[in-house]
Amino acid sequence: MSEDIRLAKVDPISLEIFRSALTAVAEEMGAVLTHSSYSPNIKERRDFSCALFDPRGRLIAQAAHIPVHLGSMPASVASALQAFDDFKPGDVIILNDPYLGGSHLPDITLITPIFVLGEAAAEAQLLGFAANRAHHSDVGGISPGSMPLATEIYQEGLIIPPLKLWESGQLNRPLLTLLLRNVRTPDERRGDLTAQLAANRTAERRMQEIVARWGRTALDEHIEALIAYARRITEATIATIPPGVYHFTDWLDDDGIDEQSIPLSVTITVQGKQLTADFSASSPQVRGNVNTVAAVTRSATYYVIRCLMPDDAPMNHGSFMPITVIAPAGSITNAQPPAGVAQGNVETSQRITDVLFGALAQALPDIVPAASQGTMNNITAGGLDPRTGQPFAYYETMGGGMGARPHLAGLSGIHTHMSNTLNTPIEAFEYAYPMRITRYQLRSGSGGAGAARGGDGLIREIAFEVATDVTLLTERRRHAPYGLQGGSAGQCGENSLTHNGTTTQLPGKVRLRVAPGDRLTVASPGGGGWGSV
Repeated sequence: MSEDIRLAKVDPISLEIFRSALTAVAEEMGAVLTHSSYSPNIKERRDFSCALFDPRGRLIAQAAHIPVHLGSMPASVASALQAFDDFKPGDVIILNDPYLGGSHLPDITLITPIFVLGEAAAEAQLLGFAANRAHHSDVGGISPGSMPLATEIYQEGLIIPPLKLWESGQLNRPLLTLLLRNVRTPDERRGDLTAQLAANRTAERRMQEIVARWGRTALDEHIEALIAYARRITEATIATIPPGVYHFTDWLDDDGIDEQSIPLSVTITVQGKQLTADFSASSPQVRGNVNTVAAVTRSATYYVIRCLMPDDAPMNHGSFMPITVIAPAGSITNAQPPAGVAQGNVETSQRITDVLFGALAQALPDIVPAASQGTMNNITAGGLDPRTGQPFAYYETMGGGMGARPHLAGLSGIHTHMSNTLNTPIEAFEYAYPMRITRYQLRSGSGGAGAARGGDGLIREIAFEVATDVTLLTERRRHAPYGLQGGSAGQCGENSLTHNGTTTQLPGKVRLRVAPGDRLTVASPGGGGWGSV
């Protein structure tokens, strides 16, 4: 290829070629992570996300993975850049600290600097970063699965600030030993970390191939053009929203420690091509761990605006630029240490999404759907597996009802909004854990009525074969998913435990010890209906 072609300026065709190439790298990272991981939570449920960043830490491409990960991962890369200024080929940074760019402690992020290598080591040029975030089924803490009912982050698991797990290609064995000594399932964690490393190494090779084919100058030009393009699309999308100020308030059921409902409020201001989401009227941070860090609040806001954009719009740093998020320090949307945040990433992020859509429904009544189930129905369980003599740790979220869309029913039994995972197949579940699935079906009639009906939730029953420590972190057990434009609310979710033939209703957030033969039933909420009947 001639140098003239390698240095060609950006045009619409070349821009689409580069955009597709970068997205394909992120998607391939995900395929490698899926096929090489150990835990069902990553291999089967695909609870992970992959993305690429430029040397300044700006997001340039991402795969269509978990929204709550992808909008917050730039903060992790920013923390790595602040912690280190001496990146070398073969380095890999590990972190999970929510107050340094993470989301919650089970989500471990690996960041690998990508270099264009010259003939000598001194000639290596930083091309950018590959990063992936995966939810590990246990990172220590007071209960198996590391999604406890906690009042401070220290109870939730091992906190990892930005550290070099690999340096110049050499594994930091003392650090890995320390990490694995503090988790219940070290072999599984080792395997999943190795899979994350393989995903980043795949991105490293592919990006070097792109530079070898097209040249560094062409790549840099197209990255700048893609960021500018995403910004223009976001601005154009915001410009279609009628200018004005829109308010909405919804409520978390409780924080798992105190029984009071917790308000989440947003004021959206649309002015020309700029949008501001102000969460100042939301609750101060609370004792229980439904608090969120600012990165998660921003992530939910970016996701909601992305839902209004064309399907083929790129998602990168430019998408964030027209959006301002105000989340006061010390509030539930921008908690400060040592507040616990494990639930905030999964449950409060869903409610932030609901309040944002509730506000935008006032401006876009024929576009915005009713509330979806509004929870991830988190189930963690752990104990000693008699088949292996080793501890086990299980984590899963459950789908539910999607909110009805304008003139179109919501889907049933599906993960929505900030969760984009799959379920664990029953065969994989029963192979991996000393538990059985004895009931799994749609929760017929749980979707809200309306001209378009909300989707139905799910019912899942788990039978335990050994004494097991179980934690439920669920929402929408008291405050139902709202309907819109005259549609009815979806049904609240329900949790129950059957012991010695007696069934007892459980709170939405609870930790309990179950016995062999006990059965746990989780019924997830239905989505809200849309439009008057």
